[in-house]
Amino acid sequence: MTIKEMLQRDWIQAMKEKDKNLSNILNMAKAAILQVEKTDNRKVEDPEALQILAREIKQRREALTEFQRGNRQDLVDQANFEIETLLRYMPEQLTESEIASLIKEQATLLGANNIKDMGKLMGAVRPLTTGKADGKLVSELVKKYLNEQN
Repeated sequence: MTIKEMLQRDWIQAMKEKDKNLSNILNMAKAAILQVEKTDNRKVEDPEALQILAREIKQRREALTEFQRGNRQDLVDQANFEIETLLRYMPEQLTESEIASLIKEQATLLGANNIKDMGKLMGAVRPLTTGKADGKLVSELVKKYLNEQN
């Protein structure tokens, strides 16, 4: 079953159960995928659907910090619910130690050992972590690894 089909199935179930919060977030996810399909006039396959969902999760994580700064607990709770819901459709997320292991492995292969190699190392690590880890976290861990090498 494709991601789009899972979203559709779960959205219908949420509508039947009259779960407005869940149906709204699933509808938003479906709409984000549909918008790409209509804009580019093509069918979105699962790898791209995962990228779209990852982008939606990233947007909510960024908004979450703003909501926390503004002491808006209602919006914090809603954003956390949306993030958790969308994460159900993503592959299992890598732990920090798994990401660090990937970084070390790629750095060894590339001979990356200082901060000047950040772009090269990120280019090698990014495809391995797309959809499985937050890009900001990966970037921070790459930077930390390279700084420790000096």
